[in-house]
Amino acid sequence: MFRRTLLCAALLGIAATAVHAQSFPTRPIKLVIAFPAGGPTDITMRQLADNASKILGQPIVVDNKPGAGGTLPAQALQTAAPDGYTIGQIPLGVFRLPYTTKINWDPVKDISYVINVTGYAFGIAVPADSPIKNWSEFVAYAKANPGKLTYGSTGTMTSPHLTTELIAQQLGIQLQHVPYKGSAELSQAVLGNHLMAIADSTGFAPLVESGKLRVLNTWGEKRLAKFPDAPTLKELGIDIVQNSPFGIGAPKGTPPEVVKRLHDAFKQAMEEPSYVAALGRYDMLPIYMSSSDYAKFAQTTFTREKALIEKLGLAKPQ
Repeated sequence: MFRRTLLCAALLGIAATAVHAQSFPTRPIKLVIAFPAGGPTDITMRQLADNASKILGQPIVVDNKPGAGGTLPAQALQTAAPDGYTIGQIPLGVFRLPYTTKINWDPVKDISYVINVTGYAFGIAVPADSPIKNWSEFVAYAKANPGKLTYGSTGTMTSPHLTTELIAQQLGIQLQHVPYKGSAELSQAVLGNHLMAIADSTGFAPLVESGKLRVLNTWGEKRLAKFPDAPTLKELGIDIVQNSPFGIGAPKGTPPEVVKRLHDAFKQAMEEPSYVAALGRYDMLPIYMSSSDYAKFAQTTFTREKALIEKLGLAKPQ
């Protein structure tokens, strides 16, 4: 009788979970974004959320939480209920966090990985009136003036910051990094002559097109159609490609059926022309990974980023 009772309870629990998944969602979903409103991440993710909300039949409300190197959404997932109603963007910086900060959660084990959606197109740019006209002059100035060439990024330990430091290390130059919370704030700083250069995603494209900034290099496998005169790092003899893939995660313990429902909705949303067009504004491309592939990517990236942090000498004692 006792075993029969346990079996019935288990079956009822499974049935309840299945019913929950089938009815999910019944209220708005919150999507936490790691960067401020108005930047490339915010604009593209809002379009994706809008597409997915139509598929799910419930609003997806974007909550911008910039700062801390893009890791605040992942931290928010640690205290959210595992019911699928709070999800968050997972930038690459999340996998670096344990190596630089004491935290009581694991980026690989304590997030339910839903889907990877895209990555960035990055580059280094200077004001159009800068005496630095190309990458060779940038490097020459840095070598002649160690630590005096200032550049900004969208935060400490973000991909633009760490990649620029890796570039500097390979070239034997010293740069002075200044972190900002987002692309809009960063652009204002360089236009106000508070910085000599910026390392950022191509959200700076409108400033280039309006003649206010000049692109010195880009970080993809190939040159960007929008900046055909800007060489890639590989063309400059620097064997680095960086597109910093990112996607969406949910709290640990979110029912697999709910994760699948979210995955399927966002995958369909990715395929909508409106999302592809939004990405195209910033030279971004869809980068799809299923839930299982994204979880594997999290594990391999976590290991790889440890090596990068240690190589740059940025690891902090735990």
